[in-house]
Amino acid sequence: MPLSAQPAASGERYALSASLDNARHLSSLLRAVHFQDHATCLATASGLRVTVEDAKCIQANAFIQAEIFQEFSVQEESVMFRISLSVLLDCLTIFGTSSLPGTSTALRMCYRGYGYPLMLFLEEGGVVTVCKINTQEPEELLDFDFCSTKVVNKIILQSEGLREAFAELDMTSEVLQITMSPDKPYFRLSTFGNAGSAHLDYPRDSDLMEAFHCNQTQTNRYKISLLKPSTKALALSCKVSIRTDAQGFLSLQYMIRNEDGQICFVEYYCCPDENITEAEL
Repeated sequence: MPLSAQPAASGERYALSASLDNARHLSSLLRAVHFQDHATCLATASGLRVTVEDAKCIQANAFIQAEIFQEFSVQEESVMFRISLSVLLDCLTIFGTSSLPGTSTALRMCYRGYGYPLMLFLEEGGVVTVCKINTQEPEELLDFDFCSTKVVNKIILQSEGLREAFAELDMTSEVLQITMSPDKPYFRLSTFGNAGSAHLDYPRDSDLMEAFHCNQTQTNRYKISLLKPSTKALALSCKVSIRTDAQGFLSLQYMIRNEDGQICFVEYYCCPDENITEAEL
């Protein structure tokens, strides 16, 4: 690939440099977390994490492992910057969102460090475009502290099951109620919309259920307005891991397989709706 083969200009040392044969692999993942204009990028030796937050209530992370890239080099322990996700996506799709059969947009991404722009070199059909995107001081991110030891309940579903649920449930409801339990109803999704209450149950031995690890009964409500952005990732995914901790914080981790069969992950964290009372359950 011409771009990955290009040596860096003499004397230039990049804190981050990466190359992809197909920029669409990156842009499709970034679109899955694009519900706010700005994102924080963190590059380490293991790969790139792009984080988007809204109102300190929801956080989305797109993980692109280093192995996905043809070249991935980080000169420091970690490299972090804030960037306009809208502008980044516009640049990545500068040749269009769908390529002709047999063609793809090659990408080389370079960042010299604090205060410098992120540089993108995009090549398709022998045409090279260079984009420079200003970077900003990264803001402090929420820490949901979702380590495995604090997870109370966890299930893994085939994504088609959750896609069907979002299609069937009443989205005029302000909240989505999630019940996870070692006993019936096991896994229940409920809405309370204009047409009344609706419930959708998944037995633990459902064909759609790949793993079921529930230790205690939990019922929590989450604002649908906060969960709606995650449906972009759901549409791309093949499996989804649904986890809750003791406080009812929700983790939705989507496994996404790209056109080349490579696996990436998009994770959404969402805090429970504080307005719920025990009497309402």
